[in-house]
Amino acid sequence: MAQLEITGLRQEFGRAGRTVVAIGGFDLAVEEGEFVALVGPSGCGKTTLLHLVAGFETPTAGTVVLDGAPIRRPGPDRGMLFQDFALFPWRSVIGNVTWGLEVRGLPRAERERIAERYLDLVGLAAFRDAYPSELSGGMKQRVALARVLAFEPRILLMDEPFGSLDAQTRELMQDELTEIWQRAPLGRKTVLFVTHDIDEAIYLADRVILFTARPGRLKRIVAIDLPRPRAATVRKSPEYTAYRNLIWDLLREEVLMSRAPSA
Repeated sequence: MAQLEITGLRQEFGRAGRTVVAIGGFDLAVEEGEFVALVGPSGCGKTTLLHLVAGFETPTAGTVVLDGAPIRRPGPDRGMLFQDFALFPWRSVIGNVTWGLEVRGLPRAERERIAERYLDLVGLAAFRDAYPSELSGGMKQRVALARVLAFEPRILLMDEPFGSLDAQTRELMQDELTEIWQRAPLGRKTVLFVTHDIDEAIYLADRVILFTARPGRLKRIVAIDLPRPRAATVRKSPEYTAYRNLIWDLLREEVLMSRAPSA
């Protein structure tokens, strides 16, 4: 059995007196420890899918099952990372990472031990006492990642986490995320990663899930057969270029459809 099973998923919203179908009849199975990227036109339901897995929303129809149990509400077994770092400016780096553990009632010594483990993992142990205003964008996102990992979730839900970073920092963060994912203390986490960047999806993922234009349906699954650990040089390989061309060819029609007046 797959760790995450999405079956017959449909999500509707009421908007301006009419019903908008965000996701229509979506099925997906994700194995434990798999890195899956979700790619598609704007408004196709990628973020909605993450919210349904997170338990922030209830599906109109269909099921979302994690580790054999239907998802009905948010829980610590799922960690969400947004494009906005959402750090508390008045708390230090370690204070931000320990915040969730503090809410859960863990003793101070234990929550600091856990936080230090993950700050070391993301390469920020030396900045434990710094404040968000003293950090770069990439460092802030690493703090946010450490905070999510400190909960030790079963699955990571990442919604364009590098979208607000400059191109150079974004590429470096992709390398760092790959490294962190591969050497996580409790083993590789299952990851659902939303992105509009085809190159990012290919570089990070085991599989790329292509959405149609709204209502979002599964158009194609592309398995990325590139060796791990991945290095930046793989971006220059003919195999990488072939994946990029294939995915863009598949998506181009959907992107154009999403821009049509009737979309």
